[in-house]
Amino acid sequence: MRPTAPCHSEMSYEEQTPSGAAPVRARSNDPFGGASEGIPSPPQDLSEPAPQSLADFPLPPPAPQFRAELPEDLRVPWGWREVALLVVLGVIAAVLVTRGMAEVAVRFFHVNPESIFGDTMSTAKSVVVLLSQAVLDAGAILYLYLMVVARTDAPFWPTIGWREMRPGAGKIRDWALQFLAGGAALAIVVSFAGGFLNSKETLPIEELLKARVSIVLFGVLGVLVAPLVEETIFRGFLYPVIARRLGVAAGIGVTGTLFGLMHAAQLWGGWGQIALLIVVGVVLTWVRARTGTVAASYFVHLGYNGLQLIGYLVYVVWHK
Repeated sequence: MRPTAPCHSEMSYEEQTPSGAAPVRARSNDPFGGASEGIPSPPQDLSEPAPQSLADFPLPPPAPQFRAELPEDLRVPWGWREVALLVVLGVIAAVLVTRGMAEVAVRFFHVNPESIFGDTMSTAKSVVVLLSQAVLDAGAILYLYLMVVARTDAPFWPTIGWREMRPGAGKIRDWALQFLAGGAALAIVVSFAGGFLNSKETLPIEELLKARVSIVLFGVLGVLVAPLVEETIFRGFLYPVIARRLGVAAGIGVTGTLFGLMHAAQLWGGWGQIALLIVVGVVLTWVRARTGTVAASYFVHLGYNGLQLIGYLVYVVWHK
């Protein structure tokens, strides 16, 4: 597997008019009391009348309105437009970043162009692919950060789903270890089930991890980067939008399916493995929905990826 309540500040303007206040007439002997003295009134600019009250000033856009029964963790200040924009920018960035990293490898590190742009997966090409993915992950988090800070003054991480556990969960160390253990157990189940679904074809991810440097990079990204980025994108950013529209159950299913399909390119040809990864995505999203925080699904994801990586390393060493 490859390494992945908003608070809206509302301002209300309240116009207060003191009661009992009445205009005061100037005395008749006041030289400035009336127009009979022959003193002309100061010129007035009638082209743009000045606002008469605070209500005349433009107000900030209203905060989004949510149904009363909507869970607090689904009340996020973004919607389908921001999701579509992330997809479009992600596709464009994937092409540009991968091509740019390949050009850097050829021009500045004097890598043979054939090993980068050829059809076979070389060590240099695998490194370019993995480093490009790291850049894309950083760009995705940057997009989410800019999107959130443009819509709310609330802190970024709680707004994007990294909230505290619900009351009664106990100390963070205790529940974090429980979710880590749950992720490891999930990895054992998936590995056991995958043993009956082994494809005779060589999967793309196996081609990617032939070189030792690729395995090291993949391990670092898979354990340290992927759970953080993927949970933030899928369970923090995407799931609330889907669940708010289709319901929690459909949100869990759709988000988990999209999570599995995102990894399909790495497992192309291994349809059973892709199906199992969809199941993993559904489980991770269910944990997020049940606990109300991305932190829980993150620790499950971390335990899952960590044990999968250990198992793969043992497999590689055993067969050498």
